[in-house]
Amino acid sequence: MGATVSVLLRTSVVVALAAVLACLPACGKKDGDGKIKIGVVTNCTADFWSICEAGANKAASENGVELQFRQPEKAFDAAVQMPIVEAWAKQGLNGIAVSVIDPDGQTEDLTRIAKKVPLLTMDNDADKTGRLCYVGIDNYEGGKAVGRLVKKALPNGGTIGVFIGSTKSANGKARTQGVLDELAGQKDAPGVKGTHPQKGDLEVRTYGKYHLVDGAAKEDNGPDNAQKTVGAVLARVKGLPNLCMVGLYAYNPPAILNDAKAKSMAKDIKIIGFDEDWETLKGIAAGEIEATVVQDPFAYGYKSVEALAANAKGDTSKLVKEPIPYRIVTKDGAADEAVNGLVVKFPKVAEFEAKLRSDIASVPKK
Repeated sequence: MGATVSVLLRTSVVVALAAVLACLPACGKKDGDGKIKIGVVTNCTADFWSICEAGANKAASENGVELQFRQPEKAFDAAVQMPIVEAWAKQGLNGIAVSVIDPDGQTEDLTRIAKKVPLLTMDNDADKTGRLCYVGIDNYEGGKAVGRLVKKALPNGGTIGVFIGSTKSANGKARTQGVLDELAGQKDAPGVKGTHPQKGDLEVRTYGKYHLVDGAAKEDNGPDNAQKTVGAVLARVKGLPNLCMVGLYAYNPPAILNDAKAKSMAKDIKIIGFDEDWETLKGIAAGEIEATVVQDPFAYGYKSVEALAANAKGDTSKLVKEPIPYRIVTKDGAADEAVNGLVVKFPKVAEFEAKLRSDIASVPKK
């Protein structure tokens, strides 16, 4: 009887231990080759994300990570993005980083996945998902920085157009509102609906001294429609004085510049950008674009993979706790400024581009 009890007890312990091990989070598991497996999925295909991929690859090489990096060809479509995330969750990856396209529509599914696989957000947040952390700038403050650049470009006011891929995303909403709040001089500025004082058939919403064409940011839903969206606005404002066009996604500033050149308007408008697209940097160097507020996609990729890899080893010290600082790139650069508790750097475009290319070149070849 005692032997039987002993056997049963040992069996129970083994079964219980197996159950505990089976319940351990995916972050503790690795493949037979010892590699940590991490997936990173973006919200579209763009040069911005290629820079991010370079940073992710560097962190992967330094941390023994097998990396899957996906840039969906169909832009800003959660129905395309989510199957990628779902597949990774089923594969039992050790971590997933997502640039969330539609926080309202994706939170439920991402919350479910985050309970199974360590998940963080980058570039675009969804803060109610249980994600480990958010890797990105404070997009509202970034938008306010754009607003300050508009005021510097048009100190006496004028007509503005704002272009962006989507305002469903967290960064789309925050950047746009930041721009408008800065121009209006108040939080959550609603603007004043009306018609343009010099063009009665043009509907606008006025923020301070600035008249926003059609009263809202123009969404293009991806790079393929960007220049067409810009062109429709420029055709209607041509001939008006004091024009400034704002591009809030990486591909928007080049689209604005290209259409302005096609319409012989490049010298008649000021262009303010967001992100470090190569064509935007080229435009700044040529004096065709005033400035661009940049994030740090290389760091986004690097820090996302680094944090997930460390987490897979039980180390949470690499989780990002503060927003990544934004910077403002101009042709000639400027001294640092303290703005709303942040130290904002103003690198010269030539030096910024050289550093960016150096970072990318530092990534080991596969």
